[in-house]
Amino acid sequence: MSPRTALATVCLSGALDDKLVAAAAAGFDGVEIFEPDLVASPMPPGEVRLRCADLGLSVDLYQPFRDLDSTDPARFAANLRRADAKFAVMEALGADTVLMCSSVSADAVEDPDRLAEQLHTVAERAHDRGLRIAYEALAWGAHVATWDASWEVVRRADHPALGLCLDSFHILSRGSDPAPIADVPGEKLFFLQLADAPHLSMDVLQWSRHHRLFPGQGAFDLPAFMRAVLAAGYAGPWSLEVFNDVFRQADPERAAVDAHRSLLTLAEATTGGTEPPPRLAGHAFVEVTGDESTGGVLAALGFARTGVHRTKPVERWEQGGARVLVNRSGAETAIAAVAVESADPPASARRAVRLAAPALPRERGPAEADLAAVTAPDGTALFFCRTGAPDDWSGDFVATGERAAGIGVTGIDHVGLAQPFDHFDEAALFYRSVLGLEPVTSAEFAAPFGLVRSRALADPGRDVRLALSVSLLRRGQWAPGVSEPQYVALAVDDVVAAARAARAAGAPLLGIPDNYYADLEARLELPAAEIAAYRELGVLREETPEGAYLQVCTEVLGGRLFVALVQRIGDHDLFGWTDAPVRMAAHRRRRLARAAVRT
Repeated sequence: MSPRTALATVCLSGALDDKLVAAAAAGFDGVEIFEPDLVASPMPPGEVRLRCADLGLSVDLYQPFRDLDSTDPARFAANLRRADAKFAVMEALGADTVLMCSSVSADAVEDPDRLAEQLHTVAERAHDRGLRIAYEALAWGAHVATWDASWEVVRRADHPALGLCLDSFHILSRGSDPAPIADVPGEKLFFLQLADAPHLSMDVLQWSRHHRLFPGQGAFDLPAFMRAVLAAGYAGPWSLEVFNDVFRQADPERAAVDAHRSLLTLAEATTGGTEPPPRLAGHAFVEVTGDESTGGVLAALGFARTGVHRTKPVERWEQGGARVLVNRSGAETAIAAVAVESADPPASARRAVRLAAPALPRERGPAEADLAAVTAPDGTALFFCRTGAPDDWSGDFVATGERAAGIGVTGIDHVGLAQPFDHFDEAALFYRSVLGLEPVTSAEFAAPFGLVRSRALADPGRDVRLALSVSLLRRGQWAPGVSEPQYVALAVDDVVAAARAARAAGAPLLGIPDNYYADLEARLELPAAEIAAYRELGVLREETPEGAYLQVCTEVLGGRLFVALVQRIGDHDLFGWTDAPVRMAAHRRRRLARAAVRT
């Protein structure tokens, strides 16, 4: 299903023309004109209409008209005059529908029959001009705060020019059941506005004004909401109305692409897609930029340099099912690319392009594999592979004959990618939509330099896991250290044995303070010998009723990368974030110690 898509101009940063250009470039069919955007624009309404037409955009809605109804007859008469003026603006814009919100004023009408009478009056004026009114219940409305209350008033008003605007945020933020929407006559559903949001315990108005998200970025069950709306017979545009402080400061063209991707993904989740994401079977490889010291650390971790690229300064390091490519051309040690095993790499690539993922141009030699790749929001390359297939990527490397000594690494457990502040929610949606990953867990923790937000995603079989993180605020010069750290988590069956072997081989394992182990001993009933081994090797242990997560980390290598050895016990499905502040503080101490030695 490919619904008509629309975007409220309030979603984006910039002046009105910036927003219109961005919406058109992203592939939207229409826009909602947010009244403050029009008021601030030098373009008169008629010119805005022509500009939209030139860009291939329809003007689907003019919004919002607030506080129509009143118990004061003089004020209601003034509001009708205001409505007439807005109807004239709509005619010049070419918009046939206006969004009218339920009143929040102290003089709002409480009696549903009197309110219906006033709505009927204004609907008659709109009808005379060939216009429609879509009435919306604000979640904080004075007397109409739920969708079913708004429907009751519209039903009583009984005017063909008066219908409902359904806003997913106003409905789902109150915990209302959307299922009965299916019983509303489809012709009375005039407009649909969509927004996602995280679950927050706060004033609903502040929640609405600052924390809405595009579909798929929050916690609302929007596919279930949409199925009820479609069951009622709604056939209009799927429009986004998202108030978000970050989006309204971001590049409008990029935000519009993210917004359009969210609607395509929602449509697929609601009605099924023509080409669902191919099944994933693990991480094919992780490519890091680095130098000889990076290879030395991998060797100490039991990896062997099994191949050298035919034409590029890239080495292949392997152990068990884990493959790490070291690219010598980078300026700092960092993750450059993540490659996933796809059951159908060309189909994965087609899906990525359909969802507006930027294709990654690549130079390749005549005998090298043609790998499909796109660019993730943080600039990381994402490759789709099928290792072992004819003409796969491994043929690009000349075998060295070296064999891994091994310390027990079995594969890549997950990859940790820190995100730029503006792109955290975009990244989560990107990986959900392009790869078909689903959220596993999210958390916030107090790091040494402020709050860090993390979100993990995985495929159903837990073959591909990604952990995304972002620093919510980083300003000033005092907070030095690693900007946006990244890591590769290697799976092992016995983290103590693996860490002991790695340390004996010279791996730069991170030391953890004794205070951590005193606290661990108090919290968990573990044998003294086990605690002693953890203290000796720097093992961190996170425990839940489902199991445990053990990890040992290296120091930060070069610029912003470290490696972790991780062991999962039982059905533990988390990522060690409980211990992240301890690890981050230890990384900082080690950086400062190295800096002191250099000076």
